[in-house]
Amino acid sequence: MGVEDINIRMNVHGEPVEIGVSVPSEPVKLRRMLPLLRQMSNGFVGAAVDQVRAGGKEISCRAGCGACCRQLVPVSEVEAFELRELVDSMPEPRRSEIRERFASGAARLRDAGYFERLDLAARESEAAYAAMVNEYFEFGVACPFLENESCSIHADRPITCREYLVTSPPAYCASAEGTGVQTVRQIFELKEALISTSRVRTAEELPYVPMISVLEWTDTGTDDAPARTGREWMSSLFERMMEIGNRNETA
Repeated sequence: MGVEDINIRMNVHGEPVEIGVSVPSEPVKLRRMLPLLRQMSNGFVGAAVDQVRAGGKEISCRAGCGACCRQLVPVSEVEAFELRELVDSMPEPRRSEIRERFASGAARLRDAGYFERLDLAARESEAAYAAMVNEYFEFGVACPFLENESCSIHADRPITCREYLVTSPPAYCASAEGTGVQTVRQIFELKEALISTSRVRTAEELPYVPMISVLEWTDTGTDDAPARTGREWMSSLFERMMEIGNRNETA
């Protein structure tokens, strides 16, 4: 597989920023880009953490603090297939244990009619959707990969998980409303850009796969994402990142 070096130019708070990366020169599915995107996300998050520390604060998130692992975690379609492959590659009996956690958690939510109400709320209004996100937390369904209140797939965790950090006391994260929680504002936010860029099968109103539904969702179809060159994928992702950033600045 050939690679090429590209430079991506962006404006951040009115200042020009240039990022150089090596990407596939031949058409590939977006899954092929995930290792690079994870590295980029780690770099973006690191820059945000540096800003936090320069302002005299510290990140509260630690191993053993798994409250956020009971939230509704949006997973992009491309990451859903990657996580499915990760589970399938696990040795027994761990593979079966993880599959059972997915199945039991999804069944509990489905029996309560949660997924149908989530879909309806996403089409209705932001307030209705926010209420459903809070309701998810009230079920107390932990991420299937949570072990001893820590992430057991930390290196392979979704972009959403990488970008979510807080500076407030961990105890504040224990409620659905998150009263008092102070999240870290990311300079570059890759989560939404990846979700929208990789969307093929999910609805526009709800363009992601809830973490707890990853195995069931990937059971219903194959990875039909198109193949593009690395340059084309990066152009699409950064264009979307800038759109989201500009939208958030004016909100």
